[in-house]
Amino acid sequence: MSENLLSLLNESQKDAAQHIDGPLLILAGAGSGKTKTITTRLAYLISIGIDPRSILTLTFTNKAASEMRERAFNMLDSSMINTPPLLCTFHKFGLLFLKFYMNKLNRKNNFIIIDTDDKKRILKSLEKEIPTALLVSEISKYKNSLLTPSEAKKGAQLKLYQQITEIYEQYEEYLEKNNLVDFDDLLLLPYKILKSDEILTKEISQKYQYIMVDEYQDTNELQYRLLRLLSSSHNNLCVVGDDDQSIYGWRGATIKNILNFSEHFQNTKVVKLEENYRSTDTILNHANQLIEHNRDRLGKKLMGTRMKGDSIRVYESHDENEETRKIVQDIKELINSGINPKNIAILFRVNALSRSLEEGFNKAGLHYKLVGGMKFYERSEIKDLIAYFRILTNSNDNFSVKRIINKPKRGIGKTTIDKLEAKSIQTGKSIFDLIQNLGSDEITAIVGKKNSRTLKVFEASILDLKELLVESKMKFLDNFEETFDYRASYDNLPDGFERQANIDEFYGYIRDYFIQNPHLDLKDFLNEIALDSENDDYSGDAVSMMSIHASKGLEFKKLFIIGFEEGFFPITGDGSDLEEERRLGYVAITRAMDNLTLSFVHSRFYKGKRTTLTKSRFLSESGLIKGSLTIQKQSGFKKGDLVQHKIFGMGRVLKATNAGKDYKLTINFGGTHRDILSSFVEKA
Repeated sequence: MSENLLSLLNESQKDAAQHIDGPLLILAGAGSGKTKTITTRLAYLISIGIDPRSILTLTFTNKAASEMRERAFNMLDSSMINTPPLLCTFHKFGLLFLKFYMNKLNRKNNFIIIDTDDKKRILKSLEKEIPTALLVSEISKYKNSLLTPSEAKKGAQLKLYQQITEIYEQYEEYLEKNNLVDFDDLLLLPYKILKSDEILTKEISQKYQYIMVDEYQDTNELQYRLLRLLSSSHNNLCVVGDDDQSIYGWRGATIKNILNFSEHFQNTKVVKLEENYRSTDTILNHANQLIEHNRDRLGKKLMGTRMKGDSIRVYESHDENEETRKIVQDIKELINSGINPKNIAILFRVNALSRSLEEGFNKAGLHYKLVGGMKFYERSEIKDLIAYFRILTNSNDNFSVKRIINKPKRGIGKTTIDKLEAKSIQTGKSIFDLIQNLGSDEITAIVGKKNSRTLKVFEASILDLKELLVESKMKFLDNFEETFDYRASYDNLPDGFERQANIDEFYGYIRDYFIQNPHLDLKDFLNEIALDSENDDYSGDAVSMMSIHASKGLEFKKLFIIGFEEGFFPITGDGSDLEEERRLGYVAITRAMDNLTLSFVHSRFYKGKRTTLTKSRFLSESGLIKGSLTIQKQSGFKKGDLVQHKIFGMGRVLKATNAGKDYKLTINFGGTHRDILSSFVEKA
């Protein structure tokens, strides 16, 4: 029986599946049969007589758990699995554990698990000013880093984070008092119990003699510590993962768990799965070249088992509209040639780039679905901006007024809005007309003195912008953000970068619209985007559009990846991790099976304005184009040259000095002198 199980595996896969005792790291490259190997190992252990009850397999998703369970059980005679092994997510295991051992923390076993919405409500009741999304994110980080409120307090330096740690303490007290458990507690509390009870730790560890973990590169500090305790009596821990696909650092995953596995667990056996069954040799060759530029990796090289394949196409376009036209044309031809749309996908690093694609697909009548994301005009920050613009064209629009009257936060709560709406219905006037026509005393009588002042400032801002709009559409756009600071309201939020990128895309698009259509006004623009976004959802086969993060684990016969420009992919600055960005590039490329097209443009909307961009370093690092970031040879810059920088704009070179492999240029940007490396500018 056990031999039959192994017959469909290659030599490396067999080696991993047959390993029984001691720590095992299965380093599984993209498309190398990772799930097949780990499920076969599970079935193999059972087939040689190991009690299924002593095997614990942990995954990150219920989908992965059920897939593995089904595949493993199909390999076995049902008589072998009277009592099935425990195969579940980390959090499900934590829940099962707490049901038995919550009393160890002097808490009752009838605890209630709260979801994210409950968590937000509790935090909102404790703190009104700090954005709830930021509180949720930071408290989760504290818990997954094993920091108690008092430890978090000690480490907090900025005033904002000192306040957050105070809220963290109050939040924890609230949970304990009401016997509530949040999602992070499902791992943290079992760890605390096991850490403080050696006898119980030994008992649980001996109960689960064989532990397997899927996607180990995505584990955080807390999950690693928990696994150490669970395997402490035997060290029979098998983990499968790929250090080159560690792309969740932003949500707490730490790549050092997989990089240091052999140090954490003595006498580790390492098996590398390097045979790829998904992509052509050409695709793998370029993926390998790219990832080899990373330093923090264990090192492996994917080898193809298929044909060489077509060369990878690199599209160079003037702007996102030309880029979209080329891709739409290609996809039309693919579909006409008989390719099913579900086998085609477009990936992007930044979700904002979906706007031009959505627009192009709608105009061409092509069906698409946004996987793991919302359509551009359905994103809440875009809806807010549209609501603002609607009020500027129609002050009677109560729906839009209610949406944005407290965005960004002005202290106008639901009670105030309800009072205004009731008065609006009573008088037959719109909410904005009420604010505009009633005197301060009259508004004060309805909503109170503080709110009255706030509403009058809001009214004045809208009226000023209306005047500007008549005078100059560009002036209006320049002053809009200045007036409301809407973009800045996302500065400290966990998803702030993506939301601000969407806002920038929207600002840039409307600027371009008015430049190209000077005879049209704001109402025309709103009507046009209303038509654009009115594309009914399609339930049949459609082309997939998604972020690279959303594509992990998927594969497509025909793949397009757009946005290969510095600042968009890789994202640079703002604390970005270049190695993680490169791993994202590796993940993206290895989603392609047969054909791959990469695309870069010379101009896109950046920070709300059309900006000249530099092609991504990843194109040269993957061996697809010659050269690198350097547009001009370093030695080619001299005093007096006019140069372009993507952030600082146009400037003139004052001097050039040698700086190792590069040249340092002193550049005058409109009176401000800056020292910039020559590889970050191009001649104007």
